[in-house]
Parts: sequence; structure tokens; C-alpha cells
Amino acid sequence: MESLWYWLVPMAVILGLAYFFWRVGRRYAGDLDAARARFLEQRPILQEAFFLAASTSGKPRGLRWKECQWDNQIEWLRDKQTRQLWALAGVTISFEAIEGGDMEGVAAVGDLRNATAVFFFQDSRWQTAGRTVFNLDPGAAVAHFSAGFERIV
Repeated sequence: MESLWYWLVPMAVILGLAYFFWRVGRRYAGDLDAARARFLEQRPILQEAFFLAASTSGKPRGLRWKECQWDNQIEWLRDKQTRQLWALAGVTISFEAIEGGDMEGVAAVGDLRNATAVFFFQDSRWQTAGRTVFNLDPGAAVAHFSAGFERIV
């Protein structure tokens, strides 16, 4: 009878922990799904906010933002330290030179540039600071930032 308790108590503890982690995982997945759905619902507004923030940042120097053409590609990430959710969206950006600036007369100014727009989920809403990762699509940006972020599939 005593040997039965040696098996029952650890089994009960293991089952209890499994149930706990299953419940936490389900809640986490639900939160993630809700955040993704909210991003997709608000995407046009977020894209406008991105353009406004990025175009007033002064970067790249000597160029004025003309237009953003948005791709359908989105990569979902989580910061390994803060656990904050991030969305990386593909974008093609066109610029024009600022009159009298360093880039005036440079032929490459009119070239379209592939980039990744960065969005983050904070205070229960999606936000952007206009951060742009130039020359990388979202998939390549995920690989580039893999030390600090984990991809969410």
C-alpha cells in the first residue's frame, strides 16, 4: 500500500502541473490570436500612422517620403526579454530628394526600396514609432533579429 502512495503523489503533481501549463498556454494563444485579429482590423490606420511617423523622422537624411506600397507578408515576433508582441510588415517605399539637400541630383533617389515596417503591441493596442528596417523583407528581418526575438508561427 505504501508503494502505491509513492506513485500516486508524484502522478498527481505531474497531472496538476500539466493542467496548469495547458490552461496558461490556452490563454496565451487566445491573447495572441486576439492581438493578431486586432492588427488586421486596424491595419489601414496603422499603415497611415507608420507613414506619418516615418516621414517626419528625418530619416533617411535628405529624402522625403512619397509613398508606401504594402505587401501582404507579416511576421509575428515576441521579444525574448520583455515578451512584447511585434509585427513586421513588408513595404515598398518611394522617396524624392529634398530641394537643396545632399541627395538632390542623385539618380538612385527615385528607386523603390524594399523594407520592413515595425509595429509593437503595448497597452493592449498596436502602435508604431515609424521604425523601418531597410533592404530586408519581414522574413529576412526575423533572421536578422533572431538573437533578441522569437518567431511566432
